Amino acid sequence: MPKVINSDLIDTIHEERSLDAFQELCDREQQERENCLHIQTRLDAALNECQNEKQEKLVLKQQLWECRGQLQQQKDFCTELGASCCTLLWSASQKEEAIRDILANGKLEDFLSIAGQTLETFIKLLVDEAKPQQSDNSHEHNFVLALAGVVTNIAAVSCGRDFLSSSAHILLGTMLQLLGLMKPGVFPKLKVLMLMALYNTTINVNGLKFISERPELLPLMCHLLEDPDPEVCLQSLRLLQSLILEREIMPGMATDFRRSFPLSRINHLVSSCHPTLKQTAQETLEDLIYGLKHQTLHLNC
Repeated sequence: MPKVINSDLIDTIHEERSLDAFQELCDREQQERENCLHIQTRLDAALNECQNEKQEKLVLKQQLWECRGQLQQQKDFCTELGASCCTLLWSASQKEEAIRDILANGKLEDFLSIAGQTLETFIKLLVDEAKPQQSDNSHEHNFVLALAGVVTNIAAVSCGRDFLSSSAHILLGTMLQLLGLMKPGVFPKLKVLMLMALYNTTINVNGLKFISERPELLPLMCHLLEDPDPEVCLQSLRLLQSLILEREIMPGMATDFRRSFPLSRINHLVSSCHPTLKQTAQETLEDLIYGLKHQTLHLNC
């Protein structure tokens, strides 16, 4: 054994082991290089794909801006066209014959539905402080102003009032709600037209009944009588007068009037420099006081 297992054999065995370890290390390094090369290839492909996507996004963004510009142009054109057409219709609807022709056409209900939706959209955007505010001369304002004017003219004619009182409750309710949303001093012309339409509708018995039964009516009147515009206050008083002069309506509202209606505001309007507003406020106050006293006496009896 000592002659067989000598130092040379031991050295040879150590060298073989070292070679095996070195070979294993080389193989591992080769595998890692291949892995790194594979990862690098995937990274390059991902970078290229990312760059391509960036280019595509830039192109899409440019197209989006162009589409937005085109949509804005189309919106401006449609709004200007709608404002022009509705202004012409507003003017034409001042004649009773035109209202009768509109009713005979059978499309009035669709028109009133569109008018209500347009008014609602415009005013809700108006009260949204985050949105840019419209000017009094904007096409949008002229559009809704003309729509409200057409509705007012329809309500000024007997057959038109009949239609509104029976088939346009949604529009009437929407107008009452929207008047409550609008801040004092904002777009007074639009408020005046809607109030005139509501006043005209109350000439019809069914219209008067529908409007007087709305729970938001008295709070709305309190809100509108605080408006700095005298014409808004005047039309609000006229609408109020149409309610309190009806004997069948006043008893149902007397309690709410006593509880929450600010007579002091009407007293203040009596001293207004606006002659028509001053006279109407005086008449409304007298009618209201008389109506409340008469109702009290009726209850006592």
